[in-house]
Amino acid sequence: MTTRYKMTVAYDGHLFHGFQYQPHQRTVQGTIETALYKMTKGKTVIVEGSGRTDAGVHALGQVIHFDYPGKKIPPERMICALNSMMPLDIIFKNCAVVDEKFHVRYSAKGKWYRYRVSLDRFVDPFKRFYTGHYPYPVNIEKMKKAATDLLGTHDFTSFAASGGQIKNKVRTMYYVNIQKDQRNNEIIFDFICSGFLYNMVRILVAMLLEIGRGKRPVNDIPRVISAKDREQVRETAPANGLFLYRVFYENIPEKYRLDRD
Repeated sequence: MTTRYKMTVAYDGHLFHGFQYQPHQRTVQGTIETALYKMTKGKTVIVEGSGRTDAGVHALGQVIHFDYPGKKIPPERMICALNSMMPLDIIFKNCAVVDEKFHVRYSAKGKWYRYRVSLDRFVDPFKRFYTGHYPYPVNIEKMKKAATDLLGTHDFTSFAASGGQIKNKVRTMYYVNIQKDQRNNEIIFDFICSGFLYNMVRILVAMLLEIGRGKRPVNDIPRVISAKDREQVRETAPANGLFLYRVFYENIPEKYRLDRD
C-alpha cells in the first residue's frame, strides 16, 4: 500500500548537477530520494520531477511526485519531515495527497520559466550564480515586438539543443513577457509554453538579446522557426539565469493566453 504525494519544491541549482539522478553526483532528485530512503528505513522511493533542470538551473516552483510506502503521513507532516532533512539549498513549499493517476509530467498543462539577465558592465559577484550577463545596450521594445512571433503553435526545432530525446518539437507558446528591472539593471524574460525542449529557453533568450542589440532584424523569428535548423541560433544563454517558476496543472489562466487574438 502506497500513498502518492505531490510536492512543490524550490532549490538553488548552483551546487547541483541538475535535477535528475546521476551516480556519484549531487542532484536534486538524488538528495530527496536519499531522505526518503531514511524515512522509510531502507525502502527505495523513486521521485518524479515535472522537468529535468540542468546543472546550475534554479527552481521556485518545481513539482515532484512519489509513492510513499507504509502508513499514510499527513501532508503538513510530510513537509516538516522532508524539510528537516534537506540541505539549505532545497526547501519544500507545499504538499498534497493525489490520485495514483496523477503524473507530475504527463498531467502538466504548461510550464513557466523565467530568465534574468544582468546588464551591468562587469559581473556582480552577488549576482553571478543567479543571472546571465550581457554588458551591452539593448532595445527592450525591439525584443518585445519580436517576441510576439513566438506566440502560438510552432515547430521549435530551431530552438532545441542537440542531445534532447524528444522527436516531436511542436509546442504552443502561450505567453512571453520582457521587462526591465530598473533597480537591479536587469532584464526579466518570462515564457509560458505547453512544454519546453532541451535548452529552449536559453536559446530563445540568446536570440532575443541579439535582436535587442541590433545583431538580428526584429522580424527574424518567423524565418528561424520555418528553417527548423538549430544552426540558425548558435548562441545559448548560460544556465545560471534560468528559473523554473511555475508548473500549471489546470488550464492556463486567460490572462496568460497571449496566443489568442
